[in-house]
Amino acid sequence: MKEQFEQILKKFDELTDLLTREDVLKNPARARTVAKERAAMEDLVETINALRTVYTTIADDEQVVRSGEDKDLAEIARAELDELRTRRDTLEERFKMLLIPRDPNDSKNTIMEIRAGTGGEESNLFAADLMRMYSRFSEQRGWKIEVMSSNPTGLGGFKEIIFMVHGENVYGILKYERGVHRVQRVPVTESQGRIHTSAVSVAVLPEAEEVEIEIEQKDLRVDVFRSSGPGGQSVNTTDSAVRITHIPSGMVVTCQDEKSQHKNKDKALKVLRARLLDKAVKEQEEKMSLERKTQIGSGDRSAKIRTYNFPQQRVTDHRIGLTLHRLDQVLDGDLDELIEALAQADVMEKMKQAGTV
Repeated sequence: MKEQFEQILKKFDELTDLLTREDVLKNPARARTVAKERAAMEDLVETINALRTVYTTIADDEQVVRSGEDKDLAEIARAELDELRTRRDTLEERFKMLLIPRDPNDSKNTIMEIRAGTGGEESNLFAADLMRMYSRFSEQRGWKIEVMSSNPTGLGGFKEIIFMVHGENVYGILKYERGVHRVQRVPVTESQGRIHTSAVSVAVLPEAEEVEIEIEQKDLRVDVFRSSGPGGQSVNTTDSAVRITHIPSGMVVTCQDEKSQHKNKDKALKVLRARLLDKAVKEQEEKMSLERKTQIGSGDRSAKIRTYNFPQQRVTDHRIGLTLHRLDQVLDGDLDELIEALAQADVMEKMKQAGTV
């Protein structure tokens, strides 16, 4: 472990030195990259320094206890050792966790796509419930939501809604929400009080920057048309809605929420770029055999990840077997306990894969 410490500290010092070099400071893009890499190592370096201090103190106290020259001092040292060893074990566990490579997308803004599935209008209404849940969760964290595209229904639901979440570490937190969300409740349209089961799919995509995904104009077919609302009625009197087809992949993105054709096109391109990045990442992972069936937060959107049971006020996350009996609070945006448990399970799984546990 000592050799690991030295390598990490050396790398950190090199990055610190780079940030003082004139050629780096004159290149804003490189300076940002170096600063970001250095910042990502700060927790690791802090943990290493704390561990080195603990190791030294433990060694000193053990020497005092062994020598027995000063009984009072030896008693004090003996009393300290239990606490120091506990702190050492905690710091070593933290060090192992920090060694796990971070997903470079974790710090990015996120595009979320909520689509109604089985269940008809009830599924549409639950899609709106999930939109509200993520909106409340985002508000609590100081994140900003920007609707990219939506297909509302007459009863207040959504067949589909796509929105971007802007903020700190958004993708790293929301990525555990991708998959199929199932709801069990009596629909508002049910006259006999029977419980129905419906499903909604949620996709979570990291925002792709233009330098990551280059889209050539010759690969795009752009169609404009008049936007429409619930039931097909016309919303705008101009052809402001935009449909972009990415010819090589066959992906189609439609945006009509803005009155400006230009704004709709910009939003559609952002969604398209995020989907292409997501596709590229998945293909790379499959090629490198990195996909694990047991992976927490797997990108398999057909997997049922969570059930919301209204009669029992119960929320169950099937990936980690966690059940909470406070459905109302969860739907009001209180997702912290669920997401923290999922993140912890993800870390433990990665540590097993890395052979550190």
